[in-house]
Amino acid sequence: MHAADPLVPATYDLIWSGLVVVSLGLAVWAMVSLARRAGGLSVPIVLVWALVILLAPILGPIAWLAAGRRAGRHLSRT
Repeated sequence: MHAADPLVPATYDLIWSGLVVVSLGLAVWAMVSLARRAGGLSVPIVLVWALVILLAPILGPIAWLAAGRRAGRHLSRT
């Protein structure tokens, strides 16, 4: 058996690091998309979506990218 090499990350370290990178990428993408569409949405709706994107790391950005962008086209600024 080989001795554990402390310089080589374990598989779970790589997996968690990948999930963090994907989560941050999705959040940035969703926030940029929200900022671009913010002119057509009311302020409370933008704030709620921003909180959902930031507080639900994977599901929030996916929800915005899947549903929020399309719904934003139909809502008018009040």
